[in-house]
Amino acid sequence: MKAEGHPEYREVVFHDLSCDFKFVTRSTIGTREKIEFNGKEYPLVKIEVSAESHPFYTGKHKIVDTAGRVEKFRQKFGTVGSKTAVAAG
Repeated sequence: MKAEGHPEYREVVFHDLSCDFKFVTRSTIGTREKIEFNGKEYPLVKIEVSAESHPFYTGKHKIVDTAGRVEKFRQKFGTVGSKTAVAAG
């Protein structure tokens, strides 16, 4: 079997940007960024949602809207049939 046939499996830091939570796990994901975490340098992967910020695990419902899609939808269709309250902005 060829040695270069498998990706490198190594420890990586995943950084949840929505709540500034970082954790180390093993992965083959490719990344260009690095970070020093607990005195050691790791490859860095930035993510928007993890178990620390996901509503299913936290019990808090929040709408993550980075491009105004929710507001655009509500302007077009209103709140007809909506099960969530319109967030006061």
